[in-house]
Amino acid sequence: MKMESPLTGGESRWLHVTTTPVPVRNVQDLVASSKELTAATMERYIRPDIDRDLVLPEHSAEIIPVIDLAKLLNPHSEALELDKLRFACEDWGFFQVINHGLPNKVIAATKHDIEDFFQLPLDVKNDHAQRPGEIQGYGQAFVVSNDQKLDWADMLGLFAQPPQARDMSYWPKQPHTFRNSIEEYSSELLQFSHYIETFIAKTLNVDHELMRGNCEVQTLRMTYYPPCMSMSNKVLGFSPHSDGSFITILLEVNSVQGLQIRRHDVWVPVKPHPKALLVNVGDLLEIMTNGKYKSVEHRVTINAHKERLSISAFHVPKFEAIVSPIPDIVEGKVLYKTVRVEEYAKLYLSNELDGKKALDFAKISPT
Repeated sequence: MKMESPLTGGESRWLHVTTTPVPVRNVQDLVASSKELTAATMERYIRPDIDRDLVLPEHSAEIIPVIDLAKLLNPHSEALELDKLRFACEDWGFFQVINHGLPNKVIAATKHDIEDFFQLPLDVKNDHAQRPGEIQGYGQAFVVSNDQKLDWADMLGLFAQPPQARDMSYWPKQPHTFRNSIEEYSSELLQFSHYIETFIAKTLNVDHELMRGNCEVQTLRMTYYPPCMSMSNKVLGFSPHSDGSFITILLEVNSVQGLQIRRHDVWVPVKPHPKALLVNVGDLLEIMTNGKYKSVEHRVTINAHKERLSISAFHVPKFEAIVSPIPDIVEGKVLYKTVRVEEYAKLYLSNELDGKKALDFAKISPT
């Protein structure tokens, strides 16, 4: 894959949107060093309040709506499928998409190379470690203090779209097919995101031009959640949060479950359709729809015996864009302020994850 041209203007600012994260221990390496799994070490990860909210048993959990992209693209079935998509955005904030159009070989290669990357020696992975103030690279995110609870996970973050936003020093050269696999996956996913953007506009009965450009920037996050044999029920792979995106698209790399979404004040385990991509509403889409479509709080639990891997793609407008409620959608009061994407991104990425707290910044206080 060819090297990209130097970054310019708005694209380069995407690389410096956070305060310098507090350094923490690599979790995968910690698990491999059993002698270091002391009570003092684990104290940073154990969550005393993890059982505060009810978790719905898997056998009784509802199935997240499944949307068929092929039916959306067919004039004869589009209307009924749009109704399903509208319901999913309004009632769930999450939906699964089948017949999404991504080639099986692209998905298989992506999964294979992500799994192989996380099995590399730590010093090789650290060749792509995060640098101060940046969100790209190998490490952790949202660690802003020495006393916050830590997530049981390691991650690799990459800016993938637009191409000129890529810093190839963060893109692993091992495995040797990694760069090409991620490039192909990113490009296919960008096209898919434009379909979703278009059909979301149709569910809202607004001109697609009002939605165009909300998926122009794509950030990928590949996450490795090691098993935690002794205290899997006391740690979290990812703290409860909503996404600061327009939409997020998730691909499960292996078959180990762990994602849960908050619905009606209980945590609902997600059992993904094996052929689907999982899509969720982000904070920016909630702002644009004046709360009609809401971003949903979610978290990741840990398996006692098996590792879990996933790749998330966060799609947002260009850095210099502004986001505000679309007038044609607003019924009654305007609930959200006009916000700059740059401003919201810096706020979101520079703070500890805490439910939907970041979105409070965009809400208009009642008078």
